[in-house]
Amino acid sequence: MDLIILTVVFCLHDVIVNCNPGPLMDVVVDRYDIPRVCPREVQIEDFIRYHFNGTFYADGKKFDSSHDRGKVFISQVGLGRLITGMDRGLQGMCVNEQRRITIPPHLAYGSIGTGDVIPPDAVLVYDVLLLDIWNTEDKVQIRTLGKPASCHRTTVASDFLRYRYNGTLLSGAAFDSSYSRNGTYDTYLGQGDLIKGMEEGLLGMCVGERRIVIIPPFLAYGETGHGTRVPPQATLVFEVLLVDVFNPKDDLIVEVKEASEGCTRRTLTGDYIRYHYNGSFQDGTAFDSSYERNSTYNTYIGMEYVIRGMDKALHGLCMGEKRRITIPPHMAYGEVGVGDLIPASAVLVFDIHVIDFHNPKDPVDIKVTHKPQDCKETSEADDLIQYRYNCSLMDGTLLYSSDQFDAPSITTLGADKVIPGLERGLGGMCVGERREVVVPPHWGHGEDGAGEVPRSAVLFFELELVELKKGVPEGYMFVWLGDGPDPLFPAMDLNGDKEVPLEEFSAFIVLQVEEGKGRLRPGVDANGIFKDMFNNQDRNKDGKIVEGELDDEPEQARRDEL
Repeated sequence: MDLIILTVVFCLHDVIVNCNPGPLMDVVVDRYDIPRVCPREVQIEDFIRYHFNGTFYADGKKFDSSHDRGKVFISQVGLGRLITGMDRGLQGMCVNEQRRITIPPHLAYGSIGTGDVIPPDAVLVYDVLLLDIWNTEDKVQIRTLGKPASCHRTTVASDFLRYRYNGTLLSGAAFDSSYSRNGTYDTYLGQGDLIKGMEEGLLGMCVGERRIVIIPPFLAYGETGHGTRVPPQATLVFEVLLVDVFNPKDDLIVEVKEASEGCTRRTLTGDYIRYHYNGSFQDGTAFDSSYERNSTYNTYIGMEYVIRGMDKALHGLCMGEKRRITIPPHMAYGEVGVGDLIPASAVLVFDIHVIDFHNPKDPVDIKVTHKPQDCKETSEADDLIQYRYNCSLMDGTLLYSSDQFDAPSITTLGADKVIPGLERGLGGMCVGERREVVVPPHWGHGEDGAGEVPRSAVLFFELELVELKKGVPEGYMFVWLGDGPDPLFPAMDLNGDKEVPLEEFSAFIVLQVEEGKGRLRPGVDANGIFKDMFNNQDRNKDGKIVEGELDDEPEQARRDEL
């Protein structure tokens, strides 16, 4: 072919240089605009679409033009369907090439001409722009432009696809684009919803893969074309990006990204779970994230508060576990989607991290990690205790610690000074004992949280009892640890002068405590207790207690005070 073209050009050069006035003997081709890339040249038996202007060589007068008719010319090359000179002149041409073909009469309409249009012995000049080439032996051409390193599945017939595309003719003229509509094209594959060539061109694709699909006319819109956008007998070129794929038979895909060590319990229906997540589509485009809101997603499991696929995927999880969950649309938002956030028929990918979960029926979980061998007294209601603690979330996030302060924390058990779960965790401890206590939210700060504690958070406490002071029942300031002195007044009258002032009364109470016969309420100023007790017994307010005042006190009052 190249040899023929060079010969033709050489002949033209010879005619021009030597100004040979003799008749033109062969076709002369002037390739005055050649594209830089020419993947295919016209060969015999190829079909072509082209525009042309036809003029006479003698005077330049136009005798025909496809441009004027507004309709490209379609024909097959080399089989006598064109005049011989055109059959020869079109061979070796590239799409988007422009060439001038000069044809002598004996290779055109000869000495007869054609009607009133072409006179006898006319030399014809055609300016041709080639728009398309195809052959009946052509197949769909697929060129991969980019493919993800990891491809878990490829498209097959019966899959539902979502893809973006730019559609052009072989000449590069655009006829359609999903990008211009800011959406995807959504369809089933292999069910006849697409042109045959596209059905073939989309097979075997991965999500994120980009392809060029070149479809010959007989596998596209054929002789009829498609509206005003695709002309008849047009080769179509699609640049395709696969965004999403699923099959109506698909179930969840669950991939454990990070297992939890020492998992003793997994989520069940009825549990309440708190988890973080990143939500994306299969092509990696993010649509939502709890991390961006700095707040976990909290919900009950198995009660249809979340999409069906997520409800199913939340079963069997451990605290701290990380999973990737791929949910097909029929288990997510289906053919409707969610506004501008989630397109119709979108596969959703969630990367979740379980922070904690609990059941509304869960008790406080107490684990003793160290207990002294010598354990004679244990903490109980009304005791005053000092304890060290670390308070964390179940993912290890430290919220509070007694180490942040100068001294251990102090509280009176049973006085509603701490959350109920911690109260339970501190009960029955020996001095020096250490515990790990898991407090579900209904034993902690509940659905509202408090301070740094998130809503509905399970809390993890590390506890150590540092000091224990046994207490007295609510409403009492002092109790006997056995039977009190009987009679009482002579025992109170330490110096035997038949009267007991405040100082002597205080000394008596201190003596009972030191001898282990009585106990003051811990955590309260002792002098204040002495004064209150003394004032209750000094009925005439003369600054001293005498035997008569003590005897006249009702039994209930004397028992409460002494």
